[in-house]
Amino acid sequence: MSPVTLLPFIVLIGAMFLMTRSAKKKQQQAASMRNDMQPGSGVRTIGGMYATVKEVNEDTVLLDAGPGVDLLFAKNSIGAVLTDDEYNRIVHGIEHDLKSDSDVVPDDASSLTESTETDDSVDDAAAASDDKAVDLGKKDATDEVQEKTADAEQAEAAEEPKKTDGDSDAKK
Repeated sequence: MSPVTLLPFIVLIGAMFLMTRSAKKKQQQAASMRNDMQPGSGVRTIGGMYATVKEVNEDTVLLDAGPGVDLLFAKNSIGAVLTDDEYNRIVHGIEHDLKSDSDVVPDDASSLTESTETDDSVDDAAAASDDKAVDLGKKDATDEVQEKTADAEQAEAAEEPKKTDGDSDAKK
């Protein structure tokens, strides 16, 4: 056999080897993560439940899911061991701020623009703009006149008899 015919088989075997190697590596990392669990650490199960580890046994883990709720899970059902900050952020909604001295970005841009006007002049400008309220649903008098003439023309056209084929305006 020539090397050209063997090349697809070699590539296929190499790809299979690389895929199984990466899968084994992930399994080893997951196993070491599960073995490193300590009581008091926060975990997420593969079902999506967040709990605190209460006790770690050889094949099982006792989880505290809430006051008076202890659940026994298999070690393989632990999807992730969370850091304390991540667990508190997800479960308790507590944000740990590492940069408490840094500037806080506001939700709106109003505080980012520096105004040279005083508050009184801003209030006066707001009151002046209220005086010139525009009603977008109201029509001008010229628009009403044009609309009436258009309606009259349509009515006149409707009153005239319609011409059919063969009819003409010529007098007989």
